[in-house]
Amino acid sequence: MPTLSIAVLTSFIFFISEMTLMITMHSKKKRVVSRKDRGTMILLWVMICLSLTAGFNIAARLPWSGSSIILALIGYFVILIGFVIRWTAIIQLRKAFTVDVSFSEGQELKSDGLYKNIRHPSYLGLLLILCGLSFGMGNIWSVIVVTIPMFLTINYRIIVEERLLCTEFGESYSQYKSHTWRLIPGLY
Repeated sequence: MPTLSIAVLTSFIFFISEMTLMITMHSKKKRVVSRKDRGTMILLWVMICLSLTAGFNIAARLPWSGSSIILALIGYFVILIGFVIRWTAIIQLRKAFTVDVSFSEGQELKSDGLYKNIRHPSYLGLLLILCGLSFGMGNIWSVIVVTIPMFLTINYRIIVEERLLCTEFGESYSQYKSHTWRLIPGLY
């Protein structure tokens, strides 16, 4: 199962990437006006660990076939797209990006670049990375146990974040919401 080994390596790279964000992009106490994370960062990490562990355990127990390899290859392509979207969104937000749900002094509403059509492109990228990892495990059961809980967790975090943004930006955020997609263009 060399493709499963690639999925393990890719998940390690994902972990390093996210830990780097966790260490370097936490909101600065002196600049924070409002912090409303409500435990979503911890929930996100717990769900990532649990769902990936469950997915890999399932993958290790099921036989691989030709369709498993095709699914895995599709997954690696999805991971790449996810990384590009996530990091582009983070770079476009610059100092406004934080790993915790907070609002900083002088923060402005970002509504161009990837944010022109999608309100949360970094979460879209994260979801694509996790979906790609689950595809890389080569079976539909791993896809289900990773994708569904992660979609629900990311959606909960978006709800918490949007409440804060509505409070802080007021009508301008409401107008922005009216002409953009929350997470998936054309669907949601």
